[in-house]
Amino acid sequence: MTPAPPSFATVAVLGAGTMGRGIAQVAATQGSRVALLDATVERAEIARDAIDGALQRLVEKGKLDAARHAEIIARIEATDDRAVAVREADVVVEAAPEDLATKRAIFAALAKEARPHALLGSNTSSISIGSIAEGCGAADRVIGLHFFNPVPVMALLEIVKGRGTSEATVAAARAFAAYLGKDAILVTDTPGFATSRLGVLLGLEAMRMLEQGVASAADIDKAMELGYRHPMGPLKLTDLVGLDVRLAIAEHLHRELKSAAFEPPAILREMVKAGKLGRKSGAGFYRYEQA
Repeated sequence: MTPAPPSFATVAVLGAGTMGRGIAQVAATQGSRVALLDATVERAEIARDAIDGALQRLVEKGKLDAARHAEIIARIEATDDRAVAVREADVVVEAAPEDLATKRAIFAALAKEARPHALLGSNTSSISIGSIAEGCGAADRVIGLHFFNPVPVMALLEIVKGRGTSEATVAAARAFAAYLGKDAILVTDTPGFATSRLGVLLGLEAMRMLEQGVASAADIDKAMELGYRHPMGPLKLTDLVGLDVRLAIAEHLHRELKSAAFEPPAILREMVKAGKLGRKSGAGFYRYEQA
C-alpha cells in the first residue's frame, strides 16, 4: 500500500454512526490515520468494532488478507475529544445527525480547532452548505462531501459547493474523492442537491403507492429493479438509509422547496413513530433479523 499523500495523511470523522463508520473505513483502507469521534469513547469504540467486523467478513470471503485487516483497523482511533481528533487532521468530515443547529455549532468550533489548511467537509444529504458555514469564519474551506451507504461499496461522492466555498477547496475535495477511489460529481448548493432531491422524491412516491394499494412493497421495488435496472428498489433503499433519516430529509425539502411532492406520506410518519426505522431497528417496509 502506498502511504497516504501528506494532504490526506490524517482524517477526522465526526460522528460514528453508519455513515461515519463507512467513511472511516474507506479512509483507513486507503492509508490515512483516522480519528473516529462520537459523544462517548464507548460509542466510538463500538463503531470501530463494527468496522473490525466488516473487515473480518471480507477476510472470510477471501477479499482481504488478515495482515491488511490488521493494518487498516490499527489506523483507526476511537475518541470523544473533538479538539484532539481534529488538531492534526488534513481533512475533517462531519457526519452528525441532519440538524442545522448541530452542524453550525460543529463548524464554528472547527474554524478554531482545525488546522488552517484543513478541508472541512459535511456529509449532509440535504442541508445547505452555506447555511452550515454561516458565521463560522471559515466558509471558504467548508464544502459538502455527501457519501452514499454503504460507503465502502458505493462509488459516488457528491461534492456540494457552498456560496462561500473557494475554488481551491473544490479542487481539494475532488482530489480527496479520487484518493478514496470515488467518482465525484459537483453540484450547487440547492435544497436536496442532486441525489437526495431525486432519490427522496422517488421513495416518497413509492410510499404513496403502497398506501394506496397500487402494489405490494416487494412488487414496487421489483418494478424499479427489473424495469429500470435500479440495483435496489426505493422501499428497500429507504429501509437501508433509515426511515427516520428519510423523514427528516423530506420535511426539510418540503419546507425549502414548498412543493407538495416532498410532503412526507402518513405511512412514513406512522412507521417512524412506531419505531419501524428499517434495517437498524429490524423492521421497516421489510423485516430483518437483528445481528
